[in-house]
Amino acid sequence: MSDAKSKFLEVYSLLKSQLLNDPAFEFTDESHQWVDRMLDYNVPTGKLYRGLAVVDCYKSLKEGKELVDDEILLACVLGWCIEWLQACAVVLDDIMDNSQTRRGKPCWFRLPKVGFIAINDGILLFNHVHRILKMYFREKPYYVDLLELFGEVEFQSVSGEMIDLITTHTGAKDLSNYSLSLYHRIVEYKGAYYSIYLPVACALVMAGENVENHVEVKKILVEITIYFQIQDDYQDCFGDPKATGKVGTDIEDCKCTWFVVKALELANEEQKKLLYENYGKADPACVAKVRELYQVLGLQGIYAEYERETYEKLSKTIKAHPNKAVQALWGRFVETRWTVERAGHAAGNS
Repeated sequence: MSDAKSKFLEVYSLLKSQLLNDPAFEFTDESHQWVDRMLDYNVPTGKLYRGLAVVDCYKSLKEGKELVDDEILLACVLGWCIEWLQACAVVLDDIMDNSQTRRGKPCWFRLPKVGFIAINDGILLFNHVHRILKMYFREKPYYVDLLELFGEVEFQSVSGEMIDLITTHTGAKDLSNYSLSLYHRIVEYKGAYYSIYLPVACALVMAGENVENHVEVKKILVEITIYFQIQDDYQDCFGDPKATGKVGTDIEDCKCTWFVVKALELANEEQKKLLYENYGKADPACVAKVRELYQVLGLQGIYAEYERETYEKLSKTIKAHPNKAVQALWGRFVETRWTVERAGHAAGNS
């Protein structure tokens, strides 16, 4: 484990202790144990690249200046606020998607005695974010800016989740409604703002910057998110669950993914008929037929070419970008995701 990640995890332990002793609620032994276990199961068990990216971005914006321990602590705290949001999204998303596994283990709601209590746990995780912000930033001049930033991003994210979920109803009736523009809209609102934009924006606010002056940064971060989401779509369909830690269900769930959109673009009438008859069905035989069609259409090869060309384009653009926080985020995300992407890609081609 890297020194940066080790120090970051120390801050998690501090925050968990403070939340478990929050004076606003009188914990019983049972509720204390429940929240303790729930936090450990859901918050620090991901790759943590969103949270660590806040620290990287802040350091990059302060390049050449010596940072005091308090600054690093606050950057870590903001990073954990994003990880808490991610945990909230994961807990609730798994219920809505009826998923089985996450991060190589059963989804939280699948555990004995948890079930739909996980809905309340997801809401609790969401509330924790604002408890943490109040604890550490109430006296800071940019506290209101942080509250407004998190509030806006939270609204955009849940609205994006809504688009994703209701779109499946449309697709189940008529797959031809799925398009690349619709896919991009879902990805932008569901994932771009909280997952990619928020770490950079947090660093900018901490550094005394007005995020409204960095509109071009938001645009490129949306592009990065779309690139990463298409990688995730590949992993969901063709990746090895041992490498990804999750059994993909996009086909069964009738999700609007890059692969189904591309299939609709390339398929002839007979192939479209096969897709309409089998996409969105939980039957393993139907799922197998869809995957087989993807292979017949050469989508894995098309994806590989897209992945290579987009990586080169984004790398070139970001390397020349004047905002060092964007460069730092790209480095953190690519470094963390690369191993899983390559492992899953290899398994998908084996």
